[in-house]
Amino acid sequence: MVATTMAAAMETPFIRRGDGAPPVIFALATGTGRAAIAVMRISGAGCGDILRSLCGRLPQPRRASLRGVWRRGTAGGQDVLLDRALVLWFPGPDSYTGEDSAELHLHAGPAVIDGVADALVALGARPAEPGEFTRRAFSNGRLDLVQAEGIADLIDAETEAQRRQALAQAEGAQSRLYEDWAARLRTALAHQEALIDFPDEDLPPEVEQELVSTLGHLRDEMRAYLDDGAQGERLRRGLVFAIVGEPNVGKSSLMNALTQREAAIVSSRAGTTRDAIEARVVLGEVPVTLVDTAGLRETEDEIEAEGVRRALFHVKQADCVIHLFSGATVPDKVGPDCMLVCNKVDEVAAPAGIMGISVRDGQGMEALRGALARRARELTQGRAVPPLTRARHRAAIEETAHHLERAGDDAWPEVRGEEMRLAMRALGRLTGAVDVEALLDTVFGQFCIGK
Repeated sequence: MVATTMAAAMETPFIRRGDGAPPVIFALATGTGRAAIAVMRISGAGCGDILRSLCGRLPQPRRASLRGVWRRGTAGGQDVLLDRALVLWFPGPDSYTGEDSAELHLHAGPAVIDGVADALVALGARPAEPGEFTRRAFSNGRLDLVQAEGIADLIDAETEAQRRQALAQAEGAQSRLYEDWAARLRTALAHQEALIDFPDEDLPPEVEQELVSTLGHLRDEMRAYLDDGAQGERLRRGLVFAIVGEPNVGKSSLMNALTQREAAIVSSRAGTTRDAIEARVVLGEVPVTLVDTAGLRETEDEIEAEGVRRALFHVKQADCVIHLFSGATVPDKVGPDCMLVCNKVDEVAAPAGIMGISVRDGQGMEALRGALARRARELTQGRAVPPLTRARHRAAIEETAHHLERAGDDAWPEVRGEEMRLAMRALGRLTGAVDVEALLDTVFGQFCIGK
Protein backbone atom coordinates (compact mmCIF):
# COMPACT_ATOMS: atom_id res chain seq x y z
CA MET A 1 0.00 0.00 0.00
CA VAL A 2 2.72 2.47 1.03
CA ALA A 3 4.94 1.49 -1.90
CA THR A 4 2.01 1.91 -4.31
CA THR A 5 1.24 5.40 -3.04
CA MET A 6 4.88 6.50 -3.09
CA ALA A 7 5.37 5.07 -6.58
CA ALA A 8 2.29 6.86 -7.84
CA ALA A 9 3.52 10.08 -6.31
CA MET A 10 6.84 9.70 -8.12
CA GLU A 11 4.93 10.03 -11.39
CA THR A 12 4.06 13.62 -10.46
CA PRO A 13 6.37 16.04 -12.36
CA PHE A 14 9.13 17.57 -10.26
CA ILE A 15 7.77 20.86 -8.99
CA ARG A 16 10.21 23.75 -8.77
CA ARG A 17 9.55 27.11 -7.20
CA GLY A 18 9.56 30.17 -9.37
CA ASP A 19 12.79 31.42 -7.79
CA GLY A 20 14.68 28.40 -9.16
CA ALA A 21 15.11 26.72 -5.76
CA PRO A 22 14.99 22.90 -5.79
CA PRO A 23 11.62 21.39 -4.91
CA VAL A 24 10.58 20.33 -1.44
CA ILE A 25 11.22 16.62 -1.01
CA PHE A 26 9.92 14.08 1.51
CA ALA A 27 10.57 10.46 2.44
CA LEU A 28 10.22 8.00 5.28
CA ALA A 29 13.39 7.95 7.38
CA THR A 30 12.24 4.75 9.11
CA GLY A 31 11.79 1.31 7.63
CA THR A 32 8.58 -0.14 6.30
CA GLY A 33 6.69 -2.87 8.13
CA ARG A 34 4.65 -3.03 11.32
CA ALA A 35 5.91 -0.49 13.87
CA ALA A 36 4.63 2.10 16.33
CA ILE A 37 6.22 5.21 14.80
CA ALA A 38 7.17 6.32 11.29
CA VAL A 39 9.32 9.41 10.74
CA MET A 40 8.59 11.45 7.61
CA ARG A 41 11.38 13.86 6.65
CA ILE A 42 10.68 17.01 4.61
CA SER A 43 13.27 19.41 3.21
CA GLY A 44 13.56 22.34 0.82
CA ALA A 45 12.67 25.98 0.30
CA GLY A 46 8.96 26.24 1.00
CA CYS A 47 9.04 23.55 3.67
CA GLY A 48 7.76 26.06 6.23
CA ASP A 49 4.70 26.91 4.13
CA ILE A 50 3.90 23.23 3.69
CA LEU A 51 4.28 22.60 7.42
CA ARG A 52 1.92 25.50 8.23
CA SER A 53 -0.67 24.04 5.89
CA LEU A 54 -0.36 20.60 7.46
CA CYS A 55 -0.09 21.56 11.12
CA GLY A 56 -0.94 25.22 11.61
CA ARG A 57 1.73 27.54 13.01
CA LEU A 58 5.36 26.45 13.03
CA PRO A 59 6.75 24.90 16.24
CA GLN A 60 9.73 26.46 17.94
CA PRO A 61 12.94 25.39 16.16
CA ARG A 62 14.32 22.02 17.24
CA ARG A 63 11.59 21.46 19.86
CA ALA A 64 9.07 18.66 19.49
CA SER A 65 5.44 19.77 19.46
CA LEU A 66 2.28 17.65 19.37
CA ARG A 67 0.16 18.77 16.42
CA GLY A 68 -2.70 17.58 14.28
CA VAL A 69 -1.68 16.75 10.70
CA TRP A 70 -4.39 17.80 8.23
CA ARG A 71 -5.23 17.29 4.58
CA ARG A 72 -6.70 20.63 3.53
CA GLY A 73 -9.49 21.09 1.04
CA THR A 74 -10.33 17.53 0.07
CA ALA A 75 -12.73 16.72 -2.77
CA GLY A 76 -15.64 17.36 -0.41
CA GLY A 77 -14.18 20.70 0.60
CA GLN A 78 -13.52 19.54 4.15
CA ASP A 79 -10.25 19.48 6.04
CA VAL A 80 -9.43 15.93 7.13
CA LEU A 81 -7.39 15.08 10.22
CA LEU A 82 -4.82 12.46 9.18
CA ASP A 83 -2.99 11.92 12.48
CA ARG A 84 -1.74 13.54 15.65
CA ALA A 85 2.04 13.59 15.50
CA LEU A 86 5.17 15.02 17.06
CA VAL A 87 6.41 17.75 14.72
CA LEU A 88 9.94 19.17 14.61
CA TRP A 89 11.02 22.25 12.65
CA PHE A 90 14.66 22.82 11.58
CA PRO A 91 15.10 26.17 9.83
CA GLY A 92 18.08 26.31 7.50
CA PRO A 93 21.00 26.52 7.38
CA ASP A 94 21.13 24.76 10.77
CA SER A 95 19.64 21.50 9.56
CA TYR A 96 20.93 18.23 8.15
CA THR A 97 20.50 19.35 4.54
CA GLY A 98 21.24 23.03 5.15
CA GLU A 99 17.69 23.82 3.96
CA ASP A 100 14.49 24.45 5.86
CA SER A 101 13.52 20.96 7.08
CA ALA A 102 10.92 19.23 9.22
CA GLU A 103 10.13 15.83 10.67
CA LEU A 104 6.71 14.33 11.30
CA HIS A 105 6.74 11.50 13.87
CA LEU A 106 3.60 9.72 12.74
CA HIS A 107 1.80 6.58 13.78
CA ALA A 108 3.17 3.93 11.43
CA GLY A 109 -0.06 2.60 9.95
CA PRO A 110 0.06 2.35 6.15
CA ALA A 111 -3.10 4.43 5.82
CA VAL A 112 -1.58 7.25 7.88
CA ILE A 113 1.64 7.26 5.86
CA ASP A 114 -0.21 7.13 2.55
CA GLY A 115 -2.53 9.95 3.59
CA VAL A 116 0.34 12.22 4.65
CA ALA A 117 2.27 11.41 1.45
CA ASP A 118 -0.77 12.34 -0.65
CA ALA A 119 -1.18 15.58 1.30
CA LEU A 120 2.48 16.50 0.75
CA VAL A 121 2.24 15.87 -2.99
CA ALA A 122 -0.92 17.98 -3.15
CA LEU A 123 1.03 20.82 -1.48
CA GLY A 124 3.78 20.68 -4.12
CA ALA A 125 6.36 18.38 -2.56
CA ARG A 126 7.71 15.27 -4.25
CA PRO A 127 9.16 11.97 -2.98
CA ALA A 128 12.94 12.05 -2.54
CA GLU A 129 15.28 10.02 -4.66
CA PRO A 130 17.80 7.63 -2.99
CA GLY A 131 20.37 9.65 -1.05
CA GLU A 132 18.85 12.99 -2.01
CA PHE A 133 18.77 14.38 1.54
CA THR A 134 22.48 13.69 1.97
CA ARG A 135 23.26 14.92 -1.52
CA ARG A 136 21.64 18.24 -0.65
CA ALA A 137 23.66 18.34 2.57
CA PHE A 138 26.80 17.92 0.46
CA SER A 139 25.70 20.55 -2.07
CA ASN A 140 25.00 23.01 0.76
CA GLY A 141 28.39 22.46 2.40
CA ARG A 142 27.08 20.62 5.46
CA LEU A 143 29.45 17.71 4.84
CA ASP A 144 31.98 16.58 2.25
CA LEU A 145 31.96 13.53 0.02
CA VAL A 146 34.02 11.35 2.38
CA GLN A 147 31.70 12.16 5.28
CA ALA A 148 28.68 11.37 3.10
CA GLU A 149 30.15 7.95 2.36
CA GLY A 150 30.72 7.49 6.09
CA ILE A 151 27.01 8.09 6.70
CA ALA A 152 26.18 5.44 4.09
CA ASP A 153 28.53 3.02 5.85
CA LEU A 154 27.00 3.88 9.23
CA ILE A 155 23.56 2.97 7.92
CA ASP A 156 24.91 -0.39 6.70
CA ALA A 157 27.07 -1.16 9.78
CA GLU A 158 26.42 -4.66 11.17
CA THR A 159 28.96 -4.76 14.00
CA GLU A 160 30.43 -2.50 16.67
CA ALA A 161 33.78 -2.26 14.84
CA GLN A 162 32.05 -1.22 11.62
CA ARG A 163 29.99 1.33 13.54
CA ARG A 164 33.09 2.90 15.11
CA GLN A 165 34.88 3.13 11.78
CA ALA A 166 31.88 4.55 9.92
CA LEU A 167 31.06 7.07 12.66
CA ALA A 168 34.64 8.35 12.74
CA GLN A 169 34.51 8.83 8.97
CA ALA A 170 31.10 10.53 9.11
CA GLU A 171 32.41 12.92 11.76
CA GLY A 172 35.37 13.90 9.61
CA ALA A 173 38.35 11.85 10.83
CA GLN A 174 39.48 11.02 7.29
CA SER A 175 38.48 14.43 5.93
CA ARG A 176 40.71 16.21 8.44
CA LEU A 177 43.71 14.16 7.32
CA TYR A 178 42.98 14.79 3.64
CA GLU A 179 42.37 18.50 4.24
CA ASP A 180 45.71 18.76 6.05
CA TRP A 181 47.42 17.25 3.01
CA ALA A 182 45.50 19.62 0.73
CA ALA A 183 46.43 22.69 2.79
CA ARG A 184 50.12 21.81 2.73
CA LEU A 185 49.97 21.13 -0.99
CA ARG A 186 48.19 24.43 -1.63
CA THR A 187 50.94 26.30 0.22
CA ALA A 188 53.62 24.50 -1.76
CA LEU A 189 51.77 25.21 -5.01
CA ALA A 190 51.56 28.91 -4.14
CA HIS A 191 55.32 28.97 -3.62
CA GLN A 192 55.82 27.17 -6.93
CA GLU A 193 53.64 29.70 -8.74
CA ALA A 194 55.75 32.49 -7.21
CA LEU A 195 58.92 30.86 -8.53
CA ILE A 196 57.35 30.64 -12.00
CA ASP A 197 55.81 34.13 -12.12
CA PHE A 198 58.64 36.07 -10.46
CA PRO A 199 61.88 34.47 -11.64
CA ASP A 200 63.78 37.76 -11.44
CA GLU A 201 62.76 38.68 -7.91
CA ASP A 202 65.65 36.83 -6.27
CA LEU A 203 63.44 34.73 -4.03
CA PRO A 204 65.43 33.03 -1.26
CA PRO A 205 66.74 29.59 -2.29
CA GLU A 206 65.14 28.21 0.87
CA VAL A 207 61.72 28.65 -0.79
CA GLU A 208 62.41 26.03 -3.44
CA GLN A 209 64.23 23.75 -1.00
CA GLU A 210 61.29 23.81 1.41
CA LEU A 211 58.87 23.25 -1.47
CA VAL A 212 60.69 20.13 -2.69
CA SER A 213 61.00 18.88 0.90
CA THR A 214 57.25 19.33 1.43
CA LEU A 215 56.49 17.36 -1.72
CA GLY A 216 58.73 14.53 -0.52
CA HIS A 217 57.16 14.44 2.94
CA LEU A 218 53.64 14.42 1.52
CA ARG A 219 54.49 11.65 -0.93
CA ASP A 220 56.06 9.52 1.81
CA GLU A 221 53.09 10.05 4.14
CA MET A 222 50.68 8.99 1.43
CA ARG A 223 52.73 5.93 0.50
CA ALA A 224 52.84 4.87 4.16
CA TYR A 225 49.10 5.49 4.45
CA LEU A 226 48.42 3.29 1.43
CA ASP A 227 50.53 0.46 2.88
CA ASP A 228 47.79 -0.62 5.27
CA GLY A 229 46.88 -4.15 4.19
CA ALA A 230 43.43 -2.86 3.12
CA GLN A 231 42.28 -3.09 6.75
CA GLY A 232 39.58 -0.43 6.54
CA GLU A 233 38.19 -1.77 3.28
CA ARG A 234 38.10 -5.30 4.70
CA LEU A 235 36.22 -4.17 7.80
CA ARG A 236 33.73 -2.20 5.72
CA ARG A 237 32.85 -5.10 3.41
CA GLY A 238 33.48 -7.97 5.86
CA LEU A 239 35.92 -10.86 5.60
CA VAL A 240 35.73 -14.23 3.87
CA PHE A 241 37.06 -17.33 5.67
CA ALA A 242 37.09 -20.51 3.57
CA ILE A 243 36.96 -23.96 5.20
CA VAL A 244 38.85 -26.49 3.05
CA GLY A 245 40.24 -29.97 3.41
CA GLU A 246 39.85 -33.54 2.19
CA PRO A 247 36.42 -35.25 2.24
CA ASN A 248 35.03 -36.39 5.59
CA VAL A 249 37.36 -34.39 7.83
CA GLY A 250 34.39 -32.47 9.34
CA LYS A 251 34.24 -29.26 7.31
CA SER A 252 30.45 -29.06 7.27
CA SER A 253 30.27 -29.98 10.95
CA LEU A 254 32.72 -27.17 11.73
CA MET A 255 30.63 -24.77 9.65
CA ASN A 256 27.52 -25.67 11.65
CA ALA A 257 29.38 -25.37 14.96
CA LEU A 258 30.74 -21.90 14.13
CA THR A 259 27.41 -20.61 12.85
CA GLN A 260 25.45 -22.45 15.59
CA ARG A 261 22.87 -23.64 13.09
CA GLU A 262 22.43 -26.36 10.48
CA ALA A 263 23.93 -24.35 7.62
CA ALA A 264 25.43 -27.36 5.81
CA ILE A 265 24.35 -30.98 5.35
CA VAL A 266 26.47 -33.38 7.41
CA SER A 267 26.91 -36.97 6.23
CA SER A 268 29.45 -39.78 6.64
CA ARG A 269 29.35 -40.21 2.87
CA ALA A 270 32.37 -38.63 1.17
CA GLY A 271 31.69 -35.88 -1.35
CA THR A 272 28.38 -34.69 0.16
CA THR A 273 29.27 -31.03 -0.32
CA ARG A 274 29.41 -30.33 -4.05
CA ASP A 275 29.08 -26.53 -4.09
CA ALA A 276 30.28 -23.73 -1.83
CA ILE A 277 27.92 -22.98 1.08
CA GLU A 278 28.10 -19.54 2.69
CA ALA A 279 26.97 -18.28 6.10
CA ARG A 280 27.52 -14.99 7.92
CA VAL A 281 28.94 -14.81 11.47
CA VAL A 282 30.61 -12.16 13.63
CA LEU A 283 34.15 -12.84 14.85
CA GLY A 284 36.07 -10.24 16.85
CA GLU A 285 33.42 -7.58 16.06
CA VAL A 286 34.02 -8.21 12.34
CA PRO A 287 31.41 -9.65 9.96
CA VAL A 288 32.81 -12.82 8.41
CA THR A 289 31.37 -14.95 5.61
CA LEU A 290 32.27 -18.60 6.22
CA VAL A 291 32.48 -20.71 3.07
CA ASP A 292 32.15 -24.50 3.36
CA THR A 293 33.74 -26.08 0.27
CA ALA A 294 33.84 -29.44 -1.46
CA GLY A 295 36.43 -31.95 -0.27
CA LEU A 296 39.81 -31.66 -2.01
CA ARG A 297 40.61 -34.88 -3.83
CA GLU A 298 41.10 -36.33 -7.28
CA THR A 299 37.77 -37.50 -8.68
CA GLU A 300 36.25 -38.63 -11.95
CA ASP A 301 32.79 -37.43 -10.93
CA GLU A 302 32.11 -34.39 -13.10
CA ILE A 303 29.98 -32.56 -10.51
CA GLU A 304 32.35 -33.24 -7.64
CA ALA A 305 35.30 -32.13 -9.79
CA GLU A 306 33.53 -28.82 -10.38
CA GLY A 307 33.04 -28.51 -6.62
CA VAL A 308 36.80 -29.02 -6.10
CA ARG A 309 37.54 -26.37 -8.71
CA ARG A 310 35.23 -23.93 -6.92
CA ALA A 311 36.84 -24.78 -3.59
CA LEU A 312 40.28 -23.85 -4.98
CA PHE A 313 38.79 -20.62 -6.36
CA HIS A 314 37.54 -19.69 -2.87
CA VAL A 315 40.99 -20.46 -1.45
CA LYS A 316 42.45 -17.77 -3.73
CA GLN A 317 39.73 -15.23 -2.88
CA ALA A 318 39.53 -15.79 0.89
CA ASP A 319 41.05 -13.46 3.48
CA CYS A 320 41.85 -16.52 5.59
CA VAL A 321 41.76 -20.27 4.88
CA ILE A 322 40.91 -22.78 7.59
CA HIS A 323 42.56 -25.99 6.38
CA LEU A 324 40.91 -28.80 8.31
CA PHE A 325 42.37 -32.30 8.51
CA SER A 326 42.25 -35.32 10.80
CA GLY A 327 44.89 -37.80 11.88
CA ALA A 328 48.61 -37.53 12.56
CA THR A 329 49.74 -36.50 9.06
CA VAL A 330 49.99 -32.75 8.51
CA PRO A 331 48.90 -31.78 4.96
CA ASP A 332 50.64 -29.22 2.82
CA LYS A 333 49.05 -25.79 3.18
CA VAL A 334 46.82 -24.81 0.29
CA GLY A 335 47.63 -21.12 0.55
CA PRO A 336 49.96 -18.61 2.23
CA ASP A 337 47.30 -17.25 4.61
CA CYS A 338 46.24 -20.64 5.92
CA MET A 339 45.38 -21.85 9.43
CA LEU A 340 45.92 -25.58 9.95
CA VAL A 341 43.38 -27.18 12.30
CA CYS A 342 43.26 -30.86 13.28
CA ASN A 343 39.77 -32.27 13.88
CA LYS A 344 38.70 -35.48 15.67
CA VAL A 345 41.23 -35.17 18.50
CA ASP A 346 38.81 -37.29 20.52
CA GLU A 347 40.10 -40.17 18.36
CA VAL A 348 43.69 -39.22 17.47
CA ALA A 349 45.84 -36.54 19.12
CA ALA A 350 46.76 -33.50 17.03
CA PRO A 351 50.34 -33.26 15.72
CA ALA A 352 52.70 -31.09 17.78
CA GLY A 353 52.24 -27.37 17.24
CA ILE A 354 48.88 -27.76 15.47
CA MET A 355 45.58 -26.53 16.92
CA GLY A 356 43.40 -29.52 17.76
CA ILE A 357 39.62 -29.63 18.02
CA SER A 358 36.78 -32.09 18.15
CA VAL A 359 33.62 -30.77 16.61
CA ARG A 360 31.84 -33.85 17.96
CA ASP A 361 32.43 -33.19 21.67
CA GLY A 362 33.49 -29.52 21.56
CA GLN A 363 37.15 -29.91 22.54
CA GLY A 364 39.20 -26.89 21.47
CA MET A 365 36.26 -25.07 19.90
CA GLU A 366 36.48 -22.02 22.17
CA ALA A 367 40.20 -21.76 21.44
CA LEU A 368 39.49 -21.96 17.72
CA ARG A 369 36.82 -19.26 17.93
CA GLY A 370 39.28 -17.07 19.81
CA ALA A 371 42.00 -17.65 17.21
CA LEU A 372 39.60 -16.83 14.37
CA ALA A 373 38.44 -13.66 16.16
CA ARG A 374 42.06 -12.55 16.63
CA ARG A 375 42.74 -13.20 12.96
CA ALA A 376 39.69 -11.14 11.99
CA ARG A 377 40.89 -8.23 14.15
CA GLU A 378 44.43 -8.46 12.73
CA LEU A 379 43.06 -8.21 9.20
CA THR A 380 40.84 -5.21 9.90
CA GLN A 381 42.11 -3.17 12.86
CA GLY A 382 45.21 -1.72 14.43
CA ARG A 383 45.77 1.46 12.41
CA ALA A 384 46.46 4.62 14.44
CA VAL A 385 45.31 6.94 11.61
CA PRO A 386 41.82 6.93 10.06
CA PRO A 387 41.78 3.91 7.74
CA LEU A 388 41.07 3.86 4.03
CA THR A 389 37.62 2.41 3.49
CA ARG A 390 37.00 2.54 -0.27
CA ALA A 391 38.80 1.77 -3.49
CA ARG A 392 37.88 5.29 -4.68
CA HIS A 393 39.90 6.84 -1.84
CA ARG A 394 42.85 4.55 -2.49
CA ALA A 395 42.92 5.34 -6.22
CA ALA A 396 42.80 9.11 -5.59
CA ILE A 397 45.64 9.01 -3.06
CA GLU A 398 47.74 6.76 -5.32
CA GLU A 399 47.25 9.23 -8.16
CA THR A 400 48.15 12.15 -5.88
CA ALA A 401 51.34 10.43 -4.68
CA HIS A 402 52.27 9.59 -8.29
CA HIS A 403 52.04 13.25 -9.36
CA LEU A 404 53.94 14.40 -6.26
CA GLU A 405 56.74 11.98 -7.10
CA ARG A 406 56.90 13.29 -10.66
CA ALA A 407 56.86 16.88 -9.36
CA GLY A 408 59.71 16.21 -6.96
CA ASP A 409 61.83 14.59 -9.68
CA ASP A 410 61.38 17.37 -12.26
CA ALA A 411 63.60 20.46 -12.09
CA TRP A 412 61.59 22.49 -14.63
CA PRO A 413 59.37 24.88 -12.63
CA GLU A 414 56.52 24.82 -15.17
CA VAL A 415 56.43 21.01 -15.33
CA ARG A 416 56.65 20.72 -11.56
CA GLY A 417 53.81 23.22 -11.17
CA GLU A 418 51.61 21.25 -13.58
CA GLU A 419 52.26 17.99 -11.73
CA MET A 420 51.39 19.72 -8.45
CA ARG A 421 48.14 21.00 -9.93
CA LEU A 422 47.29 17.48 -11.09
CA ALA A 423 48.06 16.21 -7.58
CA MET A 424 45.82 18.89 -6.10
CA ARG A 425 42.99 17.93 -8.45
CA ALA A 426 43.30 14.22 -7.59
CA LEU A 427 43.29 14.98 -3.86
CA GLY A 428 40.31 17.29 -4.27
CA ARG A 429 38.25 14.46 -5.73
CA LEU A 430 38.43 12.70 -2.37
CA THR A 431 36.35 15.22 -0.45
CA GLY A 432 34.48 16.61 -3.46
CA ALA A 433 36.37 19.89 -3.67
CA VAL A 434 36.72 19.52 -7.46
CA ASP A 435 35.55 17.27 -10.30
CA VAL A 436 32.78 15.51 -8.39
CA GLU A 437 29.77 15.47 -10.72
CA ALA A 438 30.74 12.13 -12.24
CA LEU A 439 30.94 10.62 -8.74
CA LEU A 440 27.71 11.87 -7.23
CA ASP A 441 25.19 9.43 -8.68
CA THR A 442 27.39 6.47 -7.72
CA VAL A 443 28.02 7.71 -4.18
CA PHE A 444 24.48 8.80 -3.27
CA GLY A 445 22.76 5.94 -5.08
CA GLN A 446 23.90 3.69 -2.21
CA PHE A 447 21.56 5.39 0.24
CA CYS A 448 18.07 4.43 1.24
CA ILE A 449 15.26 6.74 0.09
CA GLY A 450 14.93 8.62 3.39
CA LYS A 451 18.63 9.44 3.86
